Amino acid sequence: MKINKKALLLGTMAFVLVAASGMVSAYASGSSGTKKAKVQTITEGVCIGSVDVGGMTKEEAKKAVDAYVDSIKDTSFSLKGANGSFDATAQEMSVSADSDAATDEALSVCHEGSLIDRFVESEELKKGNVAVNMYLSVDKQKTANMIYDKSDELNIKAVNNSLQRNGDSFDFVPGQEGKEVDVVKSVYAINDFLQNSWDGSANEIELVTNTVQPRGSKEELSKIKDNLGGFSTDFSSSAAGRAANVKNACSLINGSVIYPGEQFSVYEAISPITTDNGYQIAGAYENGQVVDSVGGGVCQVATTLYNAVIRAELEIVQRYNHSMIVSYVKPSDDAAIAGTYKDLKFKNNLDSPVYIEGYCSGGIITFNVYGVETRPANREISFRSETISEEDPVTQFKFDAGQPVGYFNTEQSAHKGVTARLWKTVTVDGTVQSDEVFNNSKYKSSPKIVTVGTAGASAEVVAQLQAAAAANDEGSVKSIAASAAAAVQAAQTQTQDPNAAGQTQPTDPNAAGQTQGTQPQPTDSECSRAGTGHPDTAAGRQDRRREHRRSKCPQVVVSDVVICNQCTGLQQYTQHIIIRNRKTHEKR
Repeated sequence: MKINKKALLLGTMAFVLVAASGMVSAYASGSSGTKKAKVQTITEGVCIGSVDVGGMTKEEAKKAVDAYVDSIKDTSFSLKGANGSFDATAQEMSVSADSDAATDEALSVCHEGSLIDRFVESEELKKGNVAVNMYLSVDKQKTANMIYDKSDELNIKAVNNSLQRNGDSFDFVPGQEGKEVDVVKSVYAINDFLQNSWDGSANEIELVTNTVQPRGSKEELSKIKDNLGGFSTDFSSSAAGRAANVKNACSLINGSVIYPGEQFSVYEAISPITTDNGYQIAGAYENGQVVDSVGGGVCQVATTLYNAVIRAELEIVQRYNHSMIVSYVKPSDDAAIAGTYKDLKFKNNLDSPVYIEGYCSGGIITFNVYGVETRPANREISFRSETISEEDPVTQFKFDAGQPVGYFNTEQSAHKGVTARLWKTVTVDGTVQSDEVFNNSKYKSSPKIVTVGTAGASAEVVAQLQAAAAANDEGSVKSIAASAAAAVQAAQTQTQDPNAAGQTQPTDPNAAGQTQGTQPQPTDSECSRAGTGHPDTAAGRQDRRREHRRSKCPQVVVSDVVICNQCTGLQQYTQHIIIRNRKTHEKR
């Protein structure tokens, strides 16, 4: 049977018109006879996103939408960049819904629009639920800040074209392009995902990235030939750990190319300052004292580079002097590194790139700044240090009962307190054009710290030592300690060999001139000695030998000697001193 297409189309349109007119009649009859319209409800089967709001009023639907948004606040989304990703919850991004727009759209289904539109919507409802957009979105500024803060984890950093020093010339080293998150476009991409793609389960969002080309052309870098400024310092007297740290940090800076307008941070270049990054433990300044720290010595690297950079006349952005004076440069010539709060930063304020060369040889560290020289040949610059005032340090004494009297050890050298400034002088053809203060520095004084042993010293000697220390009289402290140590040593010597002190053992007058039958002298391991007042009987000696066996003797350890408290029968000495060479009691 042949179908008349024209007749079919006319029939369909007629059906639609009849159905639509029926809907209008029904609506009109439902509202006729009343001056006040009924509260409109959302058509059954309509959803806002995944929330069923059919049969609800606008206010009810808004509450349902708000409740849903509150229920997803802990939902985590993975925001993916070129080099990694990070998780952020809906609450952290302040995800919200435009409930007014969403409920208005839900109310319009089968209630607004042309007759044909409403008919089509009613037919869709017969097939299942009709969902309108919830219009979810994030707080743009908050989310943008979050992405920016995580950009280092997300981006692939471009490696700029560079150079490598090869004898007296430079070799070109090509760089690599990078990938960088476009923060603004990524925020809009997140909103688009939430509104149009999110089904409540797939939570990975691709951020928008841009390709970053490496800076510097071969032609531009080939112009770098001139030494704009250089400086060297001596670290040959450094301990092995400190010397290793100087060499390591120098190698991490060597070869850096800084383009016009770029800022260079020494801390960023040499960090992390950890053993995994090649650093060792060495002396460093901390709270006015010299302490052992991983990376001790890197400040000398920063100081040497600082002096090279100021001679190249690059712009110093950040520089701090040390807390105490250093020995390898004059006051105000230094630059300290301490975490991120003390850093040396400088900026390439020239119109062409500069290359930083750093090397160590024979205990000398050197930095040179190469670039394109544009300064007149008859112009020269120089720097000089001026000390404005000085503060003499004091000496601090630490008394240690664990060290023998006479022990005198300098734990920390003294550092003068200094106020200084650095001058920069510019001359043209030998004539001074300017002479200005370049920086100001103040260094704290730091005391000399000396440990003094008191073990074996009498209370009177300890009091004398403390009085001399209170008067800051180092000479008297040392003299008193030496005298006390000599007295203890003399006592030890006398105990071991009374004849050594000019004393002779009393002997039997009847034995004078006899060469045979002389009584043997007691050994040092015996408590009893002839002439000391002990009952010199065989039984007494035997008893005391048994008492004084070391396995049972209740000895008191004082420094390098042992006091035996059982030798109470001595008359000439209150206590009998026995030398004891046990390493467990030595602190040397």
